[in-house]
Amino acid sequence: MYTGKYIYEKDWNKELCKVRKSHPNSTRLNNYLLKKLAEVDDITLEADKSEDFVSSKEIKKKIKHKGRSVSFFQFGAERVKSRFQAGKFSTCKGELSMLFNVREFLKWNRFEEREKVIKGIQERRRNRVGQSRKFGYDFLEHVKEEFDKETSLYFEDITEAFLNNFKVFCISYLEHKTRTVTNHLIYFRTLFNAAIKEGIVEPKYYPFGGEKERIRVKPTQKIGLTKEEIERIEKVKLKKDGPVWHTRNVWLFSFYFAGIRISDVLQMKWSDLMDGRLYYTMNKNEKPLSLKIPDQAKKILDFYRPLRQSQDDYIFPYLKKANPTSKRDVFVKTRNGTVILNKYLKLLAEKCMITKNLSNHIARHSFGNIAGDAISPLMLQKLYRHSDLKTTIMYQANFIHKDADDALDAVLNS
Repeated sequence: MYTGKYIYEKDWNKELCKVRKSHPNSTRLNNYLLKKLAEVDDITLEADKSEDFVSSKEIKKKIKHKGRSVSFFQFGAERVKSRFQAGKFSTCKGELSMLFNVREFLKWNRFEEREKVIKGIQERRRNRVGQSRKFGYDFLEHVKEEFDKETSLYFEDITEAFLNNFKVFCISYLEHKTRTVTNHLIYFRTLFNAAIKEGIVEPKYYPFGGEKERIRVKPTQKIGLTKEEIERIEKVKLKKDGPVWHTRNVWLFSFYFAGIRISDVLQMKWSDLMDGRLYYTMNKNEKPLSLKIPDQAKKILDFYRPLRQSQDDYIFPYLKKANPTSKRDVFVKTRNGTVILNKYLKLLAEKCMITKNLSNHIARHSFGNIAGDAISPLMLQKLYRHSDLKTTIMYQANFIHKDADDALDAVLNS
């Protein structure tokens, strides 16, 4: 059994199984070994008393966990709490959901009917959502109550077999799609790397990479609108100040700036506009950017300018009632605003006779689709705010089809 202690071979007495006095810390190390042997005796005596069979492997597992101060759940919960305190509400909410999913897996009764298991999971999820919407709900206190004393899983328990069973559970009982399952595996890997760095778990227990679990992110089909479809959105007649009208303005504003995230658009203030340029920092990666305000975007701004009371006002109306000093309140109202926008984007698509899934994120795909290979990758990298040029090239490849189309035509029309 691995103890985490190291000595030279000359300092070890093989016959007595103890550290020789030649080692400066022999007394302390021998006491440590006696303590571990006593723990083994306690476990075997308890097993004899209860008449339970305990294998040597199970004894090793119990000894490893005995005295450990941090479980997988406790470590993950601390990360969730730190992200919440840093104002990264979207991230911490997603990670908390993953912790609940892992716990559901551990409590999964394999002999229970599938429908009953799923119903129980959904009921517990609804209860958590309902609790979070109650007046006086304290997110940090909720995380503390749920996971601060949860020791049902340690990092050493997360093996390849564990991960394979977890993937089956996610697909069969949580009804997750492949990408969602992959996100969970990435979360496991992220926590494992952080735990290794902090000395909570030994690197030898790492279940990823090499011949072990390999995470493969499958590419997804990215479809953007055409220039003609964008023009339909621009020209369709809508009732001024109506919800669909505001939705169109926000979506087009995002598109005109190379597909800025909708949440960033909603949080933009008049103070972000100076000297005919937009200066803003992405919430996702905190990257600053400065772009010239296109004429099309200026027309949209002109609609809202008469409503401006100060430079600190939000440009668009969705956060007008938000408390700008509360990051949590801004996040909640931004999230609610994106839900409303997605709802009315469906109506906008119907009015414009667009059959593609018109969503908040498709603004960026549409810009990429129209840009094609007409703009250099380096410039697109800046517009997309990508850290790596390779990311830009891979993203843009979704929208460049000319060579493949020409090759197909050459064969069929030869």
